[in-house]
Amino acid sequence: MRPTRSRTRTRKSAKAAAPVATFNLNYQFNQSPPIKPVETVSLKTLFDRYRDHLWDPGSHRYNVTSFIHELHELQLGAEFSVFTDEMLDRLIAALRKRGNSNATINRKMAALSKLLRKAFKMGDIHSLPEFRRQKEKSGRIRFLDQDEEARLFAAIRTRNETYYNFCIFLVDTGARLGEGIALRWTDIHQNRVTFWVTKSGRSRSVPLTARALETVIRRKKRLGPFADIDQQHFRATWNHAKVEVGLGTDSDVVPHVLRHTCASRLVRGGIDIRRVQMWLGHQTLQMTMRYAHLASQDLDMCVPILENFGRSDPI
Repeated sequence: MRPTRSRTRTRKSAKAAAPVATFNLNYQFNQSPPIKPVETVSLKTLFDRYRDHLWDPGSHRYNVTSFIHELHELQLGAEFSVFTDEMLDRLIAALRKRGNSNATINRKMAALSKLLRKAFKMGDIHSLPEFRRQKEKSGRIRFLDQDEEARLFAAIRTRNETYYNFCIFLVDTGARLGEGIALRWTDIHQNRVTFWVTKSGRSRSVPLTARALETVIRRKKRLGPFADIDQQHFRATWNHAKVEVGLGTDSDVVPHVLRHTCASRLVRGGIDIRRVQMWLGHQTLQMTMRYAHLASQDLDMCVPILENFGRSDPI
C-alpha cells in the first residue's frame, strides 16, 4: 500500500476517535402564580374613587354625580367585577320605564361609559359592555326673539345688575354658564375671550361684541368678571324674572336658551355652519346642524323660479 493512502486513513481514524463535546441543557418552566381575582365594587365606589380625575368641578360634574347615583340606585347598590351587556340593558330599560327620553339616556350612559372605561383601565373590573347610542329625535330648539330678550333682561336687571350683565355676555358669546363663571381676566385679550374650562375639554376663542365687552369692563373683580356668581342663585333669579314677563309656563326658557339664541342669530345672519361650530365649540358638526334649518334665506332664490312657472300657461 502506498504511504500516502495509509497516512490519509490514519488521519481519518484519529479524527473519528476524537471525543465529542456534549452539552447538558436544563430547561425549567416556571408556572405563573394564579391571577388574583378582582374585588367587587359598586358604581358609587368607582365614582368616589375617580370623580376628581374624570370631571372638573362645576355644573357638569354636578349633573354626572346625579346620573351615577341614580344608576347606583337602580342597581340596588350591587357590587360587580364584570359589567355585562345584560346589566347595561337592564339599566337602560329601567331609565326608559322612568320616562327618560333617549337623549337623557344617552347623557347618562356617556357618564357611565367614561367611569367604567377608567375602572377597566385601572384593573378594577374585568370587561366592558358595548355602549350603543340611542336614537334621538330632533326636537324643537327654543331661542329668544329680541322682544323676549328685552323684557326678560329688564326684569333680571331690576333684581340684580350683575346677572343682567352676565346674560348679555352669554347671549353675545354663546358661552355656557360654567364657561362664563370660570372666565379669568387673563383669558381676555384685545377684545377677544378664550374659554379654557369647557364641556368638551377643548379651548376656544371668540371676539367680543361692543356690549359684551362693556359688561366685562364693568365687572372689575379679582379673579374674573363673573367669578362671584352662584349658579343656583342665578337660576332662581332667572325663574322669577321669566314668570314676571309671562314666560313662566315655557319649560324651554332656561339660561341655556341664551346659547341657542346666539347660535340661531349667527345662522339666520348668514354665517356658515362650520363657523358657527367653531364659535360654539361643538365637537361634531352634527351638533351644530340642529340650527341649519334656520338658514331659510338660502332658499329664497327658489321662490321666483316657482312663481315664474306658476305664471306660465299650462300646456
